[in-house]
Amino acid sequence: MRATTAPLVEAPPLVAPATIAVTRPTLPPFEEYVALLEGIWERNHLTNAGPLVLELERQLARYLGVRHCLFVSNGTIALQLAFRALELSGEVITSPFSYVATTSSIAWEGCVPVFADVEPDTLTLSVERAAAAITDRTSAIVATHVYGNPCDVEGIEALARERGLRVVYDAAHAFGAMYRGRALSTYGATSTLSFHATKLFHTVEGGAVVTDDDEIARRVASLRNFGHDGYERFQGIGINGKNSEVHAAMGLCLLPRVTQIIAERRSLSQEYDKRLLGRHDVVRPTVRAGTEYNHAYYPVLLAGDAAVRAVQRDLESHGVLARRYFYPSLSGALPYVATGDVPVARDASERVLCLPLYTGLRPEDVHRVADLLTESLDGFARGRS
Repeated sequence: MRATTAPLVEAPPLVAPATIAVTRPTLPPFEEYVALLEGIWERNHLTNAGPLVLELERQLARYLGVRHCLFVSNGTIALQLAFRALELSGEVITSPFSYVATTSSIAWEGCVPVFADVEPDTLTLSVERAAAAITDRTSAIVATHVYGNPCDVEGIEALARERGLRVVYDAAHAFGAMYRGRALSTYGATSTLSFHATKLFHTVEGGAVVTDDDEIARRVASLRNFGHDGYERFQGIGINGKNSEVHAAMGLCLLPRVTQIIAERRSLSQEYDKRLLGRHDVVRPTVRAGTEYNHAYYPVLLAGDAAVRAVQRDLESHGVLARRYFYPSLSGALPYVATGDVPVARDASERVLCLPLYTGLRPEDVHRVADLLTESLDGFARGRS
């Protein structure tokens, strides 16, 4: 999809002592959004498969290269609908290095989450560790494309075929990312997306289930609408997972700008790289070969928990907000999931810090953040010597 030349709404100029947030929502020109709202007012059609929702689904399916894209109320509901549509049961292998919704949605649907460790370089689910966790009660693998970085999809899907398992990818971070010429969100029996306001493409609140399988799409469409099969029939249990015209309007404004948004984030990430890589053992997760990365986040891995806490504290004292994303490791943090043997995920959780990255962040802001981080690590190193 081609990028538009219309300017995005820029972040306000810094005024000392200014706050640089870890992320801020991208907003389209106000008048463009209002124009779509005016149409909603004229039609007085706010929800229940309105024309903007249907158009957004059509455009998203085309952009992603899938047969079906079902727009829902948020990314967590997308996960729950996907699991229910696939009729998952028993144990589900998943990653402890993800947002809590990945795991809680498995448990919410009556399945038992089983943690397998992650790869030390990409921080995505390890195929070897997933294979070791499979039992005769396992029905599926739910893997997260962490920070928009692809899982080992070939390895996971080969394992799933061999063991007769379903695969769902939590692609909440993966919008706009490509892997081996395909949209990353098109892998698996189904993938789920989050369109929360902090994502690089958003609908304020929202999400989607994407699939090429007609039967899965039919089930999700019914499940998100109370189980309806037409106006007067029901084909089973369902919930209210629909989304509105007002949310779809935001998506329709932002979708043509995704290429521009990713390009801006790439440029800012390159500025970080120039100032940080090779300094104080600051390392970045490895992006899997064959990926056109979407630069959804800018995570760095520091020496350990003490270094992360010191840096985060120093940044905040200068009005810069960074986030330990994901911290803590879900293994051991959730009372409803058994603790797994996941040393790599726990180590990554102790060491990771996501730095500010969003539309409207300026190169000079990135330089300021990077220099503050470097100064903080200098001080931390002196304090330990």
